[in-house]
Amino acid sequence: MPRTAREVVFVDGVRTPFGKSGKGLYAETRADDLVVRVIRELMRRNPGLPPERVDEVAIAATTQIGDQGLTLGRTAALLAGLPRSVPGYSIDRMCAGALTAVTTSGAGISFGAYDVVIAGGVEHMGRHPMGEGVDPNPRIISEKLVDPSALVMGNTAENLHDRYPSITKERADAYAVRSQEKVAKAYADGKIQDDLVEMLVRSAEKGFGLATEDEPPRPGTTMETLAALKTPFRAHGNVTPGNAAGLNDGATGALMMAEDVAEELGLDAKMRMVDFSFAGVEPEVMGVGPVPATEKLFARRGISIDDIGLIEINEAFAVQVLAFLEHFGVADDDARVNPWGGAIALGHPLASSGVRLMMQLARQFAERPDVRYGITTMCVGLGMGGTILWENTNYEGGK
Repeated sequence: MPRTAREVVFVDGVRTPFGKSGKGLYAETRADDLVVRVIRELMRRNPGLPPERVDEVAIAATTQIGDQGLTLGRTAALLAGLPRSVPGYSIDRMCAGALTAVTTSGAGISFGAYDVVIAGGVEHMGRHPMGEGVDPNPRIISEKLVDPSALVMGNTAENLHDRYPSITKERADAYAVRSQEKVAKAYADGKIQDDLVEMLVRSAEKGFGLATEDEPPRPGTTMETLAALKTPFRAHGNVTPGNAAGLNDGATGALMMAEDVAEELGLDAKMRMVDFSFAGVEPEVMGVGPVPATEKLFARRGISIDDIGLIEINEAFAVQVLAFLEHFGVADDDARVNPWGGAIALGHPLASSGVRLMMQLARQFAERPDVRYGITTMCVGLGMGGTILWENTNYEGGK
């Protein structure tokens, strides 16, 4: 009984506004309620999709504890009102959790096991700081399997500055300023708002409210303000709160399906998944992970960075983005890279961020029928990188 691989498409994506951890938007909101809101909005926006046609719900979280635990994909599906026949599961690949939820369930679609899936991620870093409750095996350090700095992401970014001495603090700060400026312009131009679903929030002090936009952006950021920030991970270092993503809360979700099923249901396929790749690197320089992941994918497909018209790369740290660009010979201010800004401004709620990259790429594809291929790529804690190659379904060029 031979199987034929099917085309896998991204139909829609939704996210909550991202909040600042601690006393931010979602200080008194449960993580699973963020996911539930996203699932319900995906279904509301796609009335042509019968709920019983959803075959799987894959939700990622880095710290799978408390209200981010208990097989979150299944519990969120039940809480969102999907039929009890719809299964779900949780997944963890740290920052690339949602990205992995998409590749794993997307592979299931291609194989023929699924027709429709919801894949996404959540992170409530205010309630659950990264690493809460974990018990790393002491042999990881005692047997020198990794450098101790690998367990602190800010230290890995400083290590990356060491490996790429041409990436100075000033260069990282300049990249961060551009990210803030691009996000401010994207908001002013109405580019980001359509991806957001408003979220009811509660505060014992302020009462109920509505989260309608991202909390982390700092418009008006300048080189002068960034230069004055301290370097918490190393004395006289390069990494600051200004050229790195913050600690954030938020959830994302994507509606993925077989292309023929999208046509059957009358739903718009915004982009087509072509291929994906993951790779491992030394954990102490985890930020370089997107380089071998992307190289691996390019080699398999026989393409180069010149074939890529749009690049959505997660901005965990400016140095990590710049290392990727430097490796591939791409200018720091290349217009293909994060046209609407990135995580340095918008925030990086760990396991949720991969789908945010996809949502922004899909909307950019819709505006750019001249672009055929784009990538979403990100570094991953403990020394990994992940890249997905996407094809624009709106492409109007030749073969």
